[in-house]
Amino acid sequence: MLSIGLPAPAFEAESTLGPVRLSDSLGKQPIVLIFYPKDETPICTKQLCAVRDSKSQYAQFNALVLGINPGTVAEHQRFSQKFAYDFPLISDQDERIKDLYDVGNFLFLGQQRIVYVINQAGTIVYAKKGNRPTKEILAALST
Repeated sequence: MLSIGLPAPAFEAESTLGPVRLSDSLGKQPIVLIFYPKDETPICTKQLCAVRDSKSQYAQFNALVLGINPGTVAEHQRFSQKFAYDFPLISDQDERIKDLYDVGNFLFLGQQRIVYVINQAGTIVYAKKGNRPTKEILAALST
């Protein structure tokens, strides 16, 4: 896992809402990166539904929220449409982004669940494993 205080690595990738270039947002708005293991699993669904349901709270910070895992864009599209996610789910099939952010693997379950918050200056200000509460992520955005 990357440490708090490090500059956030930029990346480009395809998502459910088209191409995403993190460099377009770094230094301009806060960013929440949610690395989650797999689409259509109970905890991942709950985690991303919490983001969807807190859209107005994230909007108060003008935060860009991105979900990331190795699934394909087509898989992410189905998942996103099923649960009405209006934020990008990024396909990291080659695991390049996972490696940039030092996200490890769970045995047999895919990548670890990690949330990063990147401040408007492009610095990581929050990095925690697990399904983090919205309140905790929003507190990190307010710093």
